[in-house]
Amino acid sequence: LTVCEGNEMNLPSTLQQLGWQAFFQQQLNLQEFENTVIARVIAHHRSSYELMTMQGSCSLMVNPTLPQITIGDWLLMDTAGHFIRLLARKSLFKRKAAGSQLAEQLIAANVDTLIIICSLNHDFNLSRIERYLTLAHDAGAEPLLVLTKMDLCSDIEAFLHQVKQLDPMLMVEVVNALDSSCNHTLQHWCKAGSTLAVVGSSGVGKSTLVNTLTDNSGLKTAAIRSDDSKGRHTTTARSMHFIPTGAVVIDTPGMREIQLTDCDDGIRRTFADIESLARQCRFNDCQHDAEPGCAVQQAIAQGELDARRLTNYQKLNAEQARNTASMQERRAQERQFSKMVKSVKSLKARKYVD
Repeated sequence: LTVCEGNEMNLPSTLQQLGWQAFFQQQLNLQEFENTVIARVIAHHRSSYELMTMQGSCSLMVNPTLPQITIGDWLLMDTAGHFIRLLARKSLFKRKAAGSQLAEQLIAANVDTLIIICSLNHDFNLSRIERYLTLAHDAGAEPLLVLTKMDLCSDIEAFLHQVKQLDPMLMVEVVNALDSSCNHTLQHWCKAGSTLAVVGSSGVGKSTLVNTLTDNSGLKTAAIRSDDSKGRHTTTARSMHFIPTGAVVIDTPGMREIQLTDCDDGIRRTFADIESLARQCRFNDCQHDAEPGCAVQQAIAQGELDARRLTNYQKLNAEQARNTASMQERRAQERQFSKMVKSVKSLKARKYVD
């Protein structure tokens, strides 16, 4: 299998360059380390997983006996290429499956830094950034906001001011993704052994940035529409690429719909300012609407909190609660159905014995 077309010179030669860390090493005993093959999932196709090992690339066919696997996962394989087990994850990005499906979709695993890309044009959207920050905080990865197309922006400071209102401690970099100087700007996050994932809407420069970081022009890119700065889909599937410094970067397609599920902690961390204000409200169950003594509404009235931020906080909370409840109900129905199937099989077996 070809691992990263047009980028063979950057293929990893050590486990560390594939993203291996002490966290994963500690999960193996000496016998496993010496007698098994350590593999990382670098792509997920319809019927197979593409794996990279120190012995080369290989594939693992999808089958119902396997656990749920996603790009970035670490697997233990025997020397014949058979699956042994999935290693515990350091971080996991997930969302509710798009559309009306009541299912959880895994996006990527074992990511150290989530690079949230946003253009300095019409694409700039604070509410979308907050959604990505919630994903990062809930997954257990460090968020890094990268503002692209700086060469086309006349007032970068105005955008930076808006971003800092979300979280004064948020790490933010401003780059021109087409310029190789962005390698120097982002080098702190591209150390050997680290895994990065790139997310953002279509046309913000995700694939362009990945191409620049990997010294590669293999990923397709497309220009944005000049009238509304809307992008075109160029990445259609998640893919893993290798940076010369020894880091790994996962490119993701522009996701029009990122429905949150089961991410209370992520929302609390993303909206820590609102959570802090809420503890000062007169009533413990304050909805921050028109209740007397609401510290959140008082902060909005005094210009200390953006009303948009409260609206998005309430929207994401309602969304994740709704999706979580729906999927819990489906899981309960599936468990009930499974019990019924087992009961029927047991009755048939008894009749056969009798």
